[in-house]
Amino acid sequence: MAEKGNWSKMLKFFREVKAELKKVNWPNRDKLVSYTMVVIVSILLISLFIGGVDLVFSNLVRLIILD
Repeated sequence: MAEKGNWSKMLKFFREVKAELKKVNWPNRDKLVSYTMVVIVSILLISLFIGGVDLVFSNLVRLIILD
């Protein structure tokens, strides 16, 4: 008997999820492509910055240890 209640709760949950997803304002293809490009460029810039900082600090540590 308890399993029947669990199934009905799950079905209700998925119906509510479906209803909420219909309310979402999905971007069109052009916006999606532009947002994706912003994310990719941001990731590249941040990774270059972190890589540069890592290179500087690793060289500083190397100089301190070797001297």
